[in-house]
Amino acid sequence: MRCSCVCFAGMRAQLLAVPTLTTCTRHAAMTAFHAWPLFPLLMLLINSTNQLEDNKIPSLCTGHPGIPGSPGPHGSPGQPGRDGRDGRDAAPGQKGEKGERGEPGVSGARGETGDQGDPGEKGERGQQGECAVAPKSAFSAKLSEGRSMPGPVEEAVRFDQVLLNEQGDYDADSGRFTCRVPGAYYFAVHATVYRSSLQFDLVKNGHTAASYFQFYGNWPKPASLSGGTLLHLVPGDKVWVHMALGEYSGLYSSPKTDSTFTGFLVYSDWKNSAVFA
Repeated sequence: MRCSCVCFAGMRAQLLAVPTLTTCTRHAAMTAFHAWPLFPLLMLLINSTNQLEDNKIPSLCTGHPGIPGSPGPHGSPGQPGRDGRDGRDAAPGQKGEKGERGEPGVSGARGETGDQGDPGEKGERGQQGECAVAPKSAFSAKLSEGRSMPGPVEEAVRFDQVLLNEQGDYDADSGRFTCRVPGAYYFAVHATVYRSSLQFDLVKNGHTAASYFQFYGNWPKPASLSGGTLLHLVPGDKVWVHMALGEYSGLYSSPKTDSTFTGFLVYSDWKNSAVFA
């Protein structure tokens, strides 16, 4: 009776699990067949054991492992895992080769005008210049009235009546101009010709710079002769007027007509002048 109950319990466990054909199992089945009249009682015992877990059913017989079951269906994807930790810094790589220069970009739009900056600091005072005031040199003189004979040939004509000579560069006693400021000068002579033809020279340091002539043909009234030239002078140079020929000395002056000698500085050689050094 005990063996039948145990075998029937084993049969239940085998029915619930994977069936395994063993020698003990066949013996239990034959014993149950001979005990058929006790089947209702056995069923009652089997029902009373429903509450037992499969792995707790006692078994006096040990069978071989069953055949592995078929693989089950794939499960649903799991949730994403957490981010892993940052890896360690690798060793610096070698410097790459310099790439080719790119094409110039398009010029940007002109920016707005910025605010005016603060005034800068006052600079240092510069060196004194060569000349604080522009150099000047000018004169004008005329022949006194009634002097029809200016003097011997190649002697300076003394224009004795000074009209302008602020710098004192003209000497009325000698009739000579002496350069003080180096540069370019313009000299002009206006002569009244009367009673004789006239030829005079403008002289620089004893050398004729320009010569002028006017023929007189016994006219009842005086004629005129004018001439001028531009000369470059250095300090110490002298300029004057003299008669070229004795027979052509018709230089004249009267209350109504004058003979004048004029000169003035056009521009100065600033750096070459000892006066402004």
